[in-house]
Amino acid sequence: MGVLALVTALLSCYGPSYAQFKNLAPIKIDKTILKAKPIKENDLMRWSHLDIVNDTVPGMSVDRAYTELLKKRKGTKIIVGVVDSGLDVDHPDLKGHIWTNTNEIPGNNIDDDKNGFVDDIHGWNFLGDATDMNLELTRIVKKGDDGSEEYKKAKAELDKKILELKQQKPQVNMIAKADQDIRSYLKKETYSKEDLKGISTKDAGLNRSKMMMMSIATQAGDAFQEEIKSYVEYVNDHLNYNLNVEFDGRKVIGDNPEDINDKNYGNGNVKGPDVEDALHGTHVAGIIAQVRGNEIGGDGVVAKNVEIMAIRAVPNGDEYDKDIALAIRYAVDNGAKVINGSFGKDYSPHKEWVWDAIKYAESKDVLIVHAAGNDSKNIDVEPNFPTDEVNGKEIADNLITIGALNTDTGSKIVADFSNYGQKNVDIFAPGAKIYATIPNNKYKYEQGTSMAAPNAAGVAALIRSYYPQLTASQVKHILMDSGVALPSSVNVGEEKTQIPFNNTCVSGKIVNAYNAILMADQMSRTAKK
Repeated sequence: MGVLALVTALLSCYGPSYAQFKNLAPIKIDKTILKAKPIKENDLMRWSHLDIVNDTVPGMSVDRAYTELLKKRKGTKIIVGVVDSGLDVDHPDLKGHIWTNTNEIPGNNIDDDKNGFVDDIHGWNFLGDATDMNLELTRIVKKGDDGSEEYKKAKAELDKKILELKQQKPQVNMIAKADQDIRSYLKKETYSKEDLKGISTKDAGLNRSKMMMMSIATQAGDAFQEEIKSYVEYVNDHLNYNLNVEFDGRKVIGDNPEDINDKNYGNGNVKGPDVEDALHGTHVAGIIAQVRGNEIGGDGVVAKNVEIMAIRAVPNGDEYDKDIALAIRYAVDNGAKVINGSFGKDYSPHKEWVWDAIKYAESKDVLIVHAAGNDSKNIDVEPNFPTDEVNGKEIADNLITIGALNTDTGSKIVADFSNYGQKNVDIFAPGAKIYATIPNNKYKYEQGTSMAAPNAAGVAALIRSYYPQLTASQVKHILMDSGVALPSSVNVGEEKTQIPFNNTCVSGKIVNAYNAILMADQMSRTAKK
């Protein structure tokens, strides 16, 4: 066998050769594809994996990347740090994809690997037994009037939020009571619109409750009870915890959140005190790493070689800068090459701690994928922290900020909740109606830039697994440069203002796994020459 034939034969064992890759064109679209079409019901659970050309859904072409580019190829293990609300590490659809610190002996209360964390088997819980926290603006007001503009802004915003929610509280109480009345009458916790229709009673109070629930069910659809629960929790949690200057959720942790050197706190229970509160983090982890092709739940972006490192640092309320800075450093020091950060806030008193952590991650070649935020705002004008920008200049080239896409391909392709910004959002990824794991062996549709970020992080992990020689900065720019450009105008913000899509983010593109692998392959082989 000749040398060329031998090389070709060996490469065929690992999927398409570079010569074959060179003949493959990246995915591009034109305006004919951008006509909004309703997504097929059986595609909804995994729409983010579909192909924008063949399926006319703004997915990331993940399936196509595996089928045409990665089939039979071998990658290397990649650790993704998920800095979030906690993680149900026992979810069966994440089995085999949870990072385990093999240098630590479980349950012996000894820091066996001398990394500064006792029994950190699957990661670290920087919140300990705490769950509820203030928003950052509440914490600023609690510190007292220092005469700063930041205090004045935070105080005005806090007063406004409290007034608005107090005005909603009577309505919330009525809805909660009506829901409880129906559950008591039907003797079951979950009920449908058909159950409501079947209620026949002369009780005037119950009939009022029935009419109220029927109205909500008609407007909210089948998930109306979840909508009710979310609304009631939102109002009550904000008034009782998030906006309450008398509430101190940090006390139970026992550290000084104003001292970055006070590091001896937290524990190794990455589920948190109640695993149900780890819903957000479990969902994020599932988007990246839930098992592909098992016909259970959704599919993760990364089929194999991925391990999720769980780092609990995001409470019900705003995260502390200290926890985020230390969480990033923990992930970096323990082997993560990609970190997903599906969190954010409007104020950041110790932003310099997070900046230092971002720069530390850059020095160790770690990519940070961050959610742009869900306030429908232009974050070039109103910042969403953390950022990688100081006085208008980027401090590092290892952080990529992700906006959220809707399932539509027309002018509504940007999710109505998503932040945007031609300077401070880098690219968009699927973030509406994303189906993934939640605690206690369950699954759920969730939406937010919190879901878009792990979709992008999954593609980043895919690149780092198959092309480990590429740097974090290179992977960031591959995601941005290889994305699919949208030649259209889209609606953004609460006012649904229409602007060109290339004005919504730096790249003017949406993440595409197929294109990213093509570019990574070319860049990797060019570097070898």
